[in-house]
Amino acid sequence: MTSKTSKPAKTDTLLAHAGRDPSSFHGFVNPPVVHASTVLYPDTGTMVSNGQRYSYARRGNPTTDSLEGALRELEGAAGVKLANSGLNAIALAILSCVKAGDHILIADTAYGPTRYFADTVLPGLNVDVEYYPPALGADIKALFKPNTTAVFTEAPGSLTFEMQDVPAIASAAHVIGATVLMDNTWASPLFCQPISLGVDLSIQAGTKYIVGHSDVMLGTIAASEKAWAALDTLTGAMGSHVAPDDVYLGLRGLRTLSVRLERHQKNTAAVLDWLKNQPHVGQIRYPALETDPGYSIWQRDFSGASGLCGFDFADGTSQQAAYAFLDALDVFGLGYSWGGFESLAIPVRLKGMRSATPVDPQLQSVRLHIGLEDPEDLIADMAQAFDKAFS
Repeated sequence: MTSKTSKPAKTDTLLAHAGRDPSSFHGFVNPPVVHASTVLYPDTGTMVSNGQRYSYARRGNPTTDSLEGALRELEGAAGVKLANSGLNAIALAILSCVKAGDHILIADTAYGPTRYFADTVLPGLNVDVEYYPPALGADIKALFKPNTTAVFTEAPGSLTFEMQDVPAIASAAHVIGATVLMDNTWASPLFCQPISLGVDLSIQAGTKYIVGHSDVMLGTIAASEKAWAALDTLTGAMGSHVAPDDVYLGLRGLRTLSVRLERHQKNTAAVLDWLKNQPHVGQIRYPALETDPGYSIWQRDFSGASGLCGFDFADGTSQQAAYAFLDALDVFGLGYSWGGFESLAIPVRLKGMRSATPVDPQLQSVRLHIGLEDPEDLIADMAQAFDKAFS
């Protein structure tokens, strides 16, 4: 399904119109939620020749076509496949470009469950997994082996928010014919288009900003021309399918992605401006800050910043004090995931999460998701939590 827009539209217009064709559904603005498995054919000739658009609901229906089509336009992709979670999208994307005997390089800052998949599943498939320091850039070529077929990037990195020079990595990887993957959940396709940076498989946990309401699990994989055929084959062979109600909620969330991210970004800027002056705070981790080590890369490759950030407590802060701060929060919830309307916080535990780059095991850190609440209330909540934890 495609938009009726006759010429390239600006992003906000694409968000409102991509993947919709009211003329196909009696003029209704939104596509229908198609609950189906079996598709009937008018005759055997059509059946044996695959002569109609839909053959079986596992391979798509008008609801999934709507979301995949909209994301294809936003990502600038050859094609998009949906998955039942962000981790499922990561697993499917990796499996589409590695086989037994291959070597894959994965950023040392990758999302924890990505590492778990790589460490538990890939070795059993005889895939050699190696983690690399995220700051390598073009120097990653020194780690290439004759059997290197994929490089998995994530920018900014999970928990520590380190940036990567993705175009330089992609350029080096393509010299040896390797497929480049990127977890782009932090920015969404609104603030970063990985395929334009040389990435072959752009992955998102649609659970986060695309859905935006903390009520659906969803993953998305956008593929370049190079990677599309293999992804399409793999997802079809593995029976990958997302329930239509979940797809519809992803479509609903997509329509307001721009206005929500604008508020997330604005609120985050206000909270971090206050946070940087607090005596119990050390480094703030957010690449859109001019003081962040990854700022220049963020400024070059991204057009905005989301609500996910982090900070380290000042040197010498005990785990007890850090946990007391988190326990004292009221407006912020303690919970995994992010990207919804609500603000969240979790303790950051890096032990066992890095292998190619050193981390300070004594460092006490927090990851925050700044939601859509009034930033003054978020600041007041953090202020009282600091008072309780450090009084």
